[in-house]
Amino acid sequence: MRSARAALAFLLGATLCAGLSFAAEHKASAKKQAPLEKKAPAPEKTVGPQPDAAPPYETQLLRLSEIMGALSYLRGLCGDGDSAEYRARMSALLDAEANTQERREKLAGAYNRGYRGYEATYRSCTPNAQTAIARFLDEGEKIAREISYRFGGS
Repeated sequence: MRSARAALAFLLGATLCAGLSFAAEHKASAKKQAPLEKKAPAPEKTVGPQPDAAPPYETQLLRLSEIMGALSYLRGLCGDGDSAEYRARMSALLDAEANTQERREKLAGAYNRGYRGYEATYRSCTPNAQTAIARFLDEGEKIAREISYRFGGS
């Protein structure tokens, strides 16, 4: 996930630099053709990412968080012994992606929703719980791969 964030920051930085370069070239050519009348320059707007803006893969991260919560509960219920691993993965995701308290609460809320939703439904490991685990593992893998492919570094 850190590589997705680093690649996104690099792309935004490159876009910003290209925009500033274009603006400088445009300004230089405009000076050559400027009318005789002098006007006060308009204040330049800064272009760049909003610090609190959610990344384009936010919806996918929320779903992945929810899946990790469900897997944490279901894998523990079915005795797979790795339910704590999903909690640790969620903690790592929060460390990498939650740059504000609001975003942290949003991602943690999705995890808790997944956990509590299955906690309320399943009291013992059933064939349906095993099917849900298999489906969540597949969906989580697809989401992680898509985020990495679309937004991650090379």
